[in-house]
Amino acid sequence: MAQHEGRSPSASLGLLDATMVGMGAMIGAGIFVLTGLAADIAGPAAILVFGLNGVVTSFTALSYAELASAIPKSGGGYAFVEEVFRDSIAFQMGWMLWFAYMIAGALYALGFAGNFLEFVHFYWEGLPSGALAGPITWKVLYAVGLVGFLVVLNAVSTAASGGAETVVTIIKIIILVVFSAYGANAVDLSEFEPFFTNGTVNAILPAMGLTFIAFEGYDLIATVTEEVKNPRKNIPRAIFLSLAATIVIYLVVVLVAIGTLGAGGLAGAGERGIAEAAKGFMPADIPILQNGASVIAFGAVFSTVSALNAVVLASSRVAFAMGRDRLLPAGIGRIHHRFGTPLIAVVASAVVMLVSVTFVPIRQVGSLSSLFFLLSFVVVNASVIKLRRERPDMRRPYEMPAYPLPAVAGILGNLVLGYYLVTADPTTAALAFGWLVLGGVAYLALGRVGLRRDPAGGASEGIDVDTGGEADVAGDDVGSGMSGTTSGDATAHRSLDHVDANAELATRDAAGYDQGDVRGSRDSEETGTDPEREGDGESRGER
Repeated sequence: MAQHEGRSPSASLGLLDATMVGMGAMIGAGIFVLTGLAADIAGPAAILVFGLNGVVTSFTALSYAELASAIPKSGGGYAFVEEVFRDSIAFQMGWMLWFAYMIAGALYALGFAGNFLEFVHFYWEGLPSGALAGPITWKVLYAVGLVGFLVVLNAVSTAASGGAETVVTIIKIIILVVFSAYGANAVDLSEFEPFFTNGTVNAILPAMGLTFIAFEGYDLIATVTEEVKNPRKNIPRAIFLSLAATIVIYLVVVLVAIGTLGAGGLAGAGERGIAEAAKGFMPADIPILQNGASVIAFGAVFSTVSALNAVVLASSRVAFAMGRDRLLPAGIGRIHHRFGTPLIAVVASAVVMLVSVTFVPIRQVGSLSSLFFLLSFVVVNASVIKLRRERPDMRRPYEMPAYPLPAVAGILGNLVLGYYLVTADPTTAALAFGWLVLGGVAYLALGRVGLRRDPAGGASEGIDVDTGGEADVAGDDVGSGMSGTTSGDATAHRSLDHVDANAELATRDAAGYDQGDVRGSRDSEETGTDPEREGDGESRGER
């Protein structure tokens, strides 16, 4: 390798760990705090709201599964778009996702702080909770402390953070199962009559827009692809398992909450709806935890911890992938020689997250985060269609059924919800536009100072590119499984950027993936060359 020990993380996560990353992010604060708010808007039809959101997001999940099996690279949606579209589009995709994950982390951190205070106050009301100085409060300090702890965990070991994610997620699933089991016998189905109250059929879409963030999480699995064993099979499986299990859990919890407390009572309780419902049917003499409300508060603490850990992991991997692809400074895309993790990417993501926790108005950026996720899902669905058209023979261990209907439905569904968010909150639209403009400026500035690759001619000046004999060695490692093209020096240089990055991945996954095929198609758009001209099946070693 060039000036670094390696650019591919080690594969240490199994199917269970990958599944728990997705479930840990989805079953976060959303199910505990959004159920009551959804009931306030849609009444008993809140259960339909969660079901429809599950259907809408399932279309995009099919796209993620197909792309992850065909392009097993860390970075999630960004990595897929980077292989299919031009650099400028790929940069904006990564820019959006990186920001969305970091802001989601700020939300989860503050959510943890609130739930932590509530839980501890069940037993000790002396825990400080007031203001300190300026925007700094004890709540902010608790949030910052958790972010710092999880950043250290993710910086020193992916296996440790992944294992912690699995344990924490299993605990909160057990808590929700206990809640549902106790409540099943107390459900009164008459609470769902009438199903649409006071014309709430027109409130379904607004409630879906509010609760959509609860289904953001399965996409995080694709951000750690290279750290998952046998990613071509395990990533699609983990996506489907996490989403299916989460949808079932959501529907059961909402059924129990409305069926026991009633839509009106649930709406009146607001963010504490699930805890209030638990008071009505769970025992009041639970050992240690005392009562149902404290059990739910305990579960909410674990939920926000696991969700925050998942987005710390995901945000750093998006930044790492962009750095490794030379769309951000190359140092961000390096693996630490001792810890085997993208340390600089973890720290860079943490800085933005900590600033957001301390200074940014969280309610506003919550909507902004949802909007960026919706926009990114639109681009991911479009990537499936574009890749199918340009590379129909590319190896795809998993292919979505009834193509292209799921991808088209995903595009339309996400656009509709995005349109609602924009029209309902013009400030969110203005902030989103501002962030994208900032991304455009950053893209041009990084290229001007030589800290980003040049789409027309390989790496920008000042970026170390592995060349000569070293590239030949990497090519031998990759072998015929990593096919490429030789459409001129520009394409060759751009492909060389990725040889050392994917050699270890190709060794783990003997069949490889046709990165050269995809990149050759994109390069032909940008350079005017023919990706098929000099032999599509050439290996990198032969070049």
